[in-house]
Amino acid sequence: MIKRNSKEFPEGFLWGGAVTATQTEGNWDVDGKGVCPPDLYAYQEGKTQNDLMSTEEIKAAIEDKVNYYPRRHAIDFYNTYPQDIALLRELGIKCFRTSINWARIFPNGDEELPNEEGLTFYDNLIDELIKNDIEPLITISHFEMPINLSMKYKGWYSREVIDFYLRYCEVLFKRYKGKVKYWVPFDEMNLIHRESFSQFGMPSDLVENSLENKLRGLHHKMIASCAATKLAHDIDENNKIAAMILTQYAYPKTSSPDDVLAALHNDQFENYYLDVLVRGKYPKTMFRFMEEQGFDIGYRLEDEIIFENGKADFIGISYYGNRTVSTESIHLENPAVDNPNIAKNDWNWLTDPVGLRYTLNKIYDQYQIPIFLMELGTGVHDKVENGKIHDRERIEFFEENLKQLKLAISDGVPIMGCLTWGPIDIVSNSSAEMSKRYGFIYVDIDDYGKGTGKRLKKDSFDWFQNIIKTNGKRIEN
Repeated sequence: MIKRNSKEFPEGFLWGGAVTATQTEGNWDVDGKGVCPPDLYAYQEGKTQNDLMSTEEIKAAIEDKVNYYPRRHAIDFYNTYPQDIALLRELGIKCFRTSINWARIFPNGDEELPNEEGLTFYDNLIDELIKNDIEPLITISHFEMPINLSMKYKGWYSREVIDFYLRYCEVLFKRYKGKVKYWVPFDEMNLIHRESFSQFGMPSDLVENSLENKLRGLHHKMIASCAATKLAHDIDENNKIAAMILTQYAYPKTSSPDDVLAALHNDQFENYYLDVLVRGKYPKTMFRFMEEQGFDIGYRLEDEIIFENGKADFIGISYYGNRTVSTESIHLENPAVDNPNIAKNDWNWLTDPVGLRYTLNKIYDQYQIPIFLMELGTGVHDKVENGKIHDRERIEFFEENLKQLKLAISDGVPIMGCLTWGPIDIVSNSSAEMSKRYGFIYVDIDDYGKGTGKRLKKDSFDWFQNIIKTNGKRIEN
């Protein structure tokens, strides 16, 4: 008899939400916290952040008293987390992903001992989640490298930073043993073009912003990730560690064999992160690419042992749509071209629900380990009308995407959970604005930090609450 795949979300499916420390906590200079890259980006209406910074620009931003820096203030989650977690429990979420801000724990990054005041905040936050029956899922580094490591060591360009990162990891793994089981060493390791400085902490006047240098920094981060994975397993065999990427798989622009080959080359490059973190080795296609480009990324044979011994337990993905490429575009830093078959939101981000099913199948076909959908969401311009927020656009977005997620499960893809980005309004990462809203919970703060900070439930709150309560049964295949 043929075994049938489940057509429903599995029992124990982790419905939840995801945020970062820097987009929620605020309080950027209290309790001994150091400076990290998101603290340095001022809000500029209609613009995405410039992700190249020199040492002089870093110093100027730290001293700037004129411009508004949204993530220095965010939604004050540092103080409001008990009330916000109570709302998330009412929503029904089973899992909450946030980052621990590295600069709160090691303000300069190279100290021998951690900052206890910073750790105490996360002690209380994690305990509050557990008290409310919410599984904590912790991102260890989500663009929060202490700026001192950028200025003094050139960020991830230096191998020396690996040891500082592992010291930080060891503190977390030991401190939260038995409390935190799911860990993400680095967020979206493949997002190396748009988030250049945030990803690598390499000041533009100390390290040329070239692909070669970014691949060197990435190589060091992957060594750190695999070493941290082994460390986590050694400290607690119950720890489960993710290899996490932003999915950027490609559709060919046309049926031309050249465009199809361009899409293949795109996917080979995107897969190489998972090949290292999941399979424990560089793919040969990357060796060929680096040889053709004449790149030296500091690869050592002893690195292969670290990769082999530090394989991830599952794959975490953030999904905001796939790219479309052509044989001409594949050579550009941003190879995406317009696809008339895919809708976009107000910020030109893709809305591609079928692509979610395609992506999940593609990843599982290749790696055959469980997948956790760690970010799924879309920005919306919400309006408060008589104390209500009627966000039908957000509901429709999730209805279509969850339908495809359920179909992927029926395809046989083992999905651990789905975390919405973010379940409460937060400061946007790419544009540093509040008006690009993601949450089921509205936060009364505008792009310049003005407002009461009051939390309001949107229409989508009740809708998603019912989805969780029924374990997605109302989502039709």
